[in-house]
Amino acid sequence: MLKSNLSLLVAFAILAAATSTTMAQTPSSGAGIDDSKSPKVGNGATPDFITVSQKQPVSEQPSFTQGESQSDVVTLFEWTGANPRTAKIAKIKSTDGRQWTVPARTHFQFAPKAFDLYNEANKVTPAGLADVDVNQIPVIDAGGDEVFTAYVFGDNYFEFYVNGKLLAVDPVPMTPFNSNVIRFKAQRPVTIGVMGVDWEERLGLGFEQFRGAPFHQGDAGLVAVIKNAAGETVSITDEPWKAQTFYVAPLKSPDCLVVDGSHRDSSKCSTEDVEDGTTWFAAHWPIPQNWAAADFKDHHWPNAVTFTNDFVGVNNKPAYTNFTDLFDAPDADAKFIWSSSLVHDNLVLMRTTIGK
Repeated sequence: MLKSNLSLLVAFAILAAATSTTMAQTPSSGAGIDDSKSPKVGNGATPDFITVSQKQPVSEQPSFTQGESQSDVVTLFEWTGANPRTAKIAKIKSTDGRQWTVPARTHFQFAPKAFDLYNEANKVTPAGLADVDVNQIPVIDAGGDEVFTAYVFGDNYFEFYVNGKLLAVDPVPMTPFNSNVIRFKAQRPVTIGVMGVDWEERLGLGFEQFRGAPFHQGDAGLVAVIKNAAGETVSITDEPWKAQTFYVAPLKSPDCLVVDGSHRDSSKCSTEDVEDGTTWFAAHWPIPQNWAAADFKDHHWPNAVTFTNDFVGVNNKPAYTNFTDLFDAPDADAKFIWSSSLVHDNLVLMRTTIGK
C-alpha cells in the first residue's frame, strides 16, 4: 500500500503548492512524459513520444498533480447539439517534475477514425443492425487473412489495436454518445488492445460540468463484440479481459488512494459532486511501451471488472439501445468493462486474446 511513501508524497505536494502558483506548467527539457512511444498508425505518422520500459515495477507509486490545468489547452472536438460538450486536452506538471497530458495523450488528431455504427454528430442514426450494411466498410489489414468485425460502444473515447497496431480511434471524444464498427483481417491468435478514456472538462481534475453541477464526477465503461466472417461471436468484453488504470481522479486527498501490488484502488475516495474542487488531486502512471503488442506481459494486471447496463446508465442512449440484439445477445451477452472504478479511473488500458 502507499502508507509511508504516500505520506511523503502528500507532504511534498503540500510544500510544492505553497511555493508555486500552479503545477500546470510545461516542464524543462528532460522531464518525464506520461505516454510511451506510439506505434505507427494508418497514415504512417509516429508521434515523438518519450518511452518507458514495459519492465516497470509491478507495484509503482503514482505521480500526483493538484489543481486544474491551464497549460497548452487544445480543443479536439466540439459538439453543439443536445448535451453540448467540448473535448479538450491540456498539459499538467506533477510534483516529481513529470509532464502529463490530461485526460490522455491520444491519436485522435491524426489516426483513422472508426466507422459509425451510430453517430448523431455525423447524422448516422440507424434504427438497428439490420439497417447497417457492414460489408460496405473497408477491411483493415492487421496481418493475416481471417476477417473480423468489431462493434464498440465506449463512454467516452476508445482507441482500438490489433497485435500492437493501432487500427482506428473513436471519432467522438466526449459527446454525443456513439458506437462504431471496425473490420480487420488478422491471423490467430489475435491480441486486442483498447485504450479507454473517460473525458473531463475540468482538465487534470477528473471533473465535468453536468446538470448545473460545476464539479461533477462522471463515469465510464466500454462494451465490445467481435465476430468472424461467418457472423459467429468470437470475443465479448467480460471478466477475463485485463484492465489497468493509469490516471485516477478526482481525489480529495491522495491518502484515499491505495496502491497494493498491481491494484490501484480508489474505493475509499469520494464520488460526490462538490461546489469547488479546484484544489483536488490526481494520480498518474506512465503508459508502458508496446502495451498493446501480442508479447506484452499483462499477467500482473487485474482482470476487468464488469458492470450492468443500469449501473453504467445506457438505457437512454440509442447508440447502444438500438443494438441490444448485438450487445446483449442471449448466447453472447457482452458486459460493460473497466478497471475497478467507473468514476475515478479515467485512462484505462484493456487487453484480451482471441485464440486459435
